[in-house]
Amino acid sequence: MSTYDFPDDLLEAQRTWYTSYRLLAQEENPSQTTVLRRTLQHLSVRIATHPYWATIPGGRAPAACMALKQQTWAPDAEEARR
Repeated sequence: MSTYDFPDDLLEAQRTWYTSYRLLAQEENPSQTTVLRRTLQHLSVRIATHPYWATIPGGRAPAACMALKQQTWAPDAEEARR
């Protein structure tokens, strides 16, 4: 299995995306859901256009993307306690 050296800002953006997604799933206030959806859109663009992806050979980009998602999927300790 290949390992990837993801930059900290890319890891943080993906973690924040998952946190925002989880919050959106629980939110009932329509104005807050709008904010969270916009946050997800902004983060999606930031993640997809990150300069790091230009350093990955084309054939390995999908695997690197999945590795990023797997590495950042686990909820943080505070979220896990809820």
